[in-house]
Amino acid sequence: MKFFIRLFFKTLRLVLGPVLLLKEAITRPKGLSRPQAAQTQVNQQCQSLVLYQYKTCPFCIKVRQEISRLSLTIQRLDAQAEGPERQELLQRGGQTKVPCLKITDHAGDSQWLYDSEKIIAYLRGRFANA
Repeated sequence: MKFFIRLFFKTLRLVLGPVLLLKEAITRPKGLSRPQAAQTQVNQQCQSLVLYQYKTCPFCIKVRQEISRLSLTIQRLDAQAEGPERQELLQRGGQTKVPCLKITDHAGDSQWLYDSEKIIAYLRGRFANA
């Protein structure tokens, strides 16, 4: 029975995944327009951020849409498949839940922020008026 449930959800992901990605591409918001100096400063601040995601996760898509709206250049790592990205998310963040924003401060310490609403609130608070 477990096999059939997994097969069902895997098939569902295969069918709906491309549809979700197409919708994301079509509805991608226009990014904020900043003066070049301000955008350069924002890009430098974004180097301390990493978004752990699954490509077709609706909550991850929601965060990516906000990243586009705010014109941010945040590194994105796909943590769906077994690999180093997923291992780092589990070992350092404590769980493999996505989306997860890794925020590294100047001292090199990292904070792991889970939940799309919290991530979006953090990004808006930090970059909306930058």
